[in-house]
Amino acid sequence: MIIDRAIVIPDQHYPLHDNKAVKVVLKAIEVVRPSIFINLGDVGEWESVSGHRYKRRKRPPLEFQLPEINKEINAVNKQIDRFDKVLDDVGCTKRYILAGNHDEWLDAFVEENPYLDQYTFRNACYWDERGYEYRIYNEVLTIGKLSFTHGAYTGQNHAKMHLERYGTNIMYGHVHDVARYSTTRLLDGNISSWAMGCLKDMSAETNKWLKGRLHNWNHAFGIVTWYKGGNFQVEVIDIVHGHATVWGVELT
Repeated sequence: MIIDRAIVIPDQHYPLHDNKAVKVVLKAIEVVRPSIFINLGDVGEWESVSGHRYKRRKRPPLEFQLPEINKEINAVNKQIDRFDKVLDDVGCTKRYILAGNHDEWLDAFVEENPYLDQYTFRNACYWDERGYEYRIYNEVLTIGKLSFTHGAYTGQNHAKMHLERYGTNIMYGHVHDVARYSTTRLLDGNISSWAMGCLKDMSAETNKWLKGRLHNWNHAFGIVTWYKGGNFQVEVIDIVHGHATVWGVELT
């Protein structure tokens, strides 16, 4: 018996998202009609408060920085609105947001300017008002026998590392590529980790910080179905050049 079904989306990095990939996910929500929606974080790029941008140089005065932050917040919220509209249309009321490391840059900005509490990631994107259950960066969400987090480890063996560190079925984003690692425990049976790719624009033009280096990123999202007893099935849906197929329906 099916208990619940979720759409899970990885790193979007608005406004540096891939609009074709995002449109595929929006259409998938219409097809799947999930009861649960899980956003794995790095919702915004947050270049205006980037931990990389200001790693080696001083932040500008607030009167110069705030207009840029406000512009980025408005752009991110417009994209979140697109998802909320479709989720409302299909009656999906259980919504979760798991803050990512980029999202945490907004919180770091507020730590430096504690009188600007409206700029925390939670407040700037109105997650409470939108009806999302909020998880701070690296906090774990568990539904049935599957857990979710933004992602804590990188490197070639990140899927193995996530499974070994968390010791349970775990789904995450952060690394932008698609991967799976499984093992069998004597008492628990088979457990797996899933890296879910991203929805970011993967072009060299958008990602100049790579300085021409090639990457292994993938556009993808997940469908998770839970059965009685917390058991579950994971479907990783690859998006290739703005195209995907879900349950026999072509999405573009």
